Amino acid sequence: MTTRVGGDVDSFCGKCKFVLAHTVLAMVGKTIARVRCNTCGTDHAFRRAPGTPAPSAVRSESRSARVVVGFAAQIEARGANTARAYSPLATFQVDELITHPTFGLGIVQAVRRDKVDVAFKAAERTLIHGRPGAPSGTETQPAKH
Repeated sequence: MTTRVGGDVDSFCGKCKFVLAHTVLAMVGKTIARVRCNTCGTDHAFRRAPGTPAPSAVRSESRSARVVVGFAAQIEARGANTARAYSPLATFQVDELITHPTFGLGIVQAVRRDKVDVAFKAAERTLIHGRPGAPSGTETQPAKH
């Protein structure tokens, strides 16, 4: 079930004193924040029906366990020595290992036209790639006098 702003949800209404249908007014991420009672029209914070567990407490038996693999383990699995040097002139593929002069080793997560999203140890960055006229970063710029 995907809840969205404008959708319907059952919530406890403090004015009506019942669990009734409400319209979702605001969400914070995937969490319902404010609702409007469809019966009395009152806007209030979303309140679960008494005795209803929070979504994080609800578990599906068919849900498989997630395995979290650390950044270092992902780099090791791909082989750090296989990393290509980053250049805006070069083109990259998803899951390719690159080495950037500022950010270090990274794994290409997504490729869009002339940009790639790369996961580095500190953060994910969007970099340009496959641009024929782009400076490679290794060239020296003439000094301005």
